[in-house]
Amino acid sequence: MESENKLNESEIVSEEVLEGLGISKPVYEEILTIIGRLPSVDELSTLLAMWQSQGQRQGLLTWLKGQPHSTERHDYLDSDAEPLGKEVREPRVKDCIAIAKSLHATEMNDSIEIGDREVFKHRGDAIYMVGDVSGLFVNSEYGRRYLHLVENAVRPEDDTEACEYLELILGALIDNESIFSICRVGRGGLFGTLVRCAAPSRLGFDILTCREVRLDAFLFGEEGVRFLVTMDEPKEDFFLQKLTEARVNCCFLGRATKGRVLVDDMDFGPIAAYTKN
Repeated sequence: MESENKLNESEIVSEEVLEGLGISKPVYEEILTIIGRLPSVDELSTLLAMWQSQGQRQGLLTWLKGQPHSTERHDYLDSDAEPLGKEVREPRVKDCIAIAKSLHATEMNDSIEIGDREVFKHRGDAIYMVGDVSGLFVNSEYGRRYLHLVENAVRPEDDTEACEYLELILGALIDNESIFSICRVGRGGLFGTLVRCAAPSRLGFDILTCREVRLDAFLFGEEGVRFLVTMDEPKEDFFLQKLTEARVNCCFLGRATKGRVLVDDMDFGPIAAYTKN
């Protein structure tokens, strides 16, 4: 029996209905990516009502991009057995600007293992994350310092075999000059590592987040063996082919910028704002 969350063909909203609601097809598709499934007419009407009451001064599509990623319950946070002692709401993209600055403005001089290669080299270089997307964040700097969920952030034990395998694959790609650099995702999660890697060259980054997980988990979660990889555009197809052959997960994050930090098209400010003077 199909889940109640799935819509059958008769429930798919036609273009005529969308036009009647005043919603374009691109906006409808954006709604689909936000809630993870085809929205019903009732859900579209609800979203329209929310926008009209809360987002009157901006376009519907822009307003939707600022909404939380997930609408489903999250077992990790909502479990009755999870002793968090407080509700942890998923932040919007614009809320993450303050979170990011709070977490990383004083950490830029900390050492990071990047080998002897500059991490971000050129404006426009592609940035990929190799490894599994983070879904947890309680035992992280974000969970400790910003949410005050734990007294001490405890990184999970590394999967040594997985780490060595990824280093072997990525090391070979560096040796044949298919990629520019690799950098292990560490303290501060994906966002913190991006900032530390971009800052020395004064380049920024423009990334898109994964809507299949919570926004704060994606940006600030620290568990798992993951690496940032940079390369120029002509090498991307070869890189993806080799990772597919090696059965390694990866996701395209975005590209290096001249000096600004952007997440989901929202401006987080210049990279200098996240560094020590």
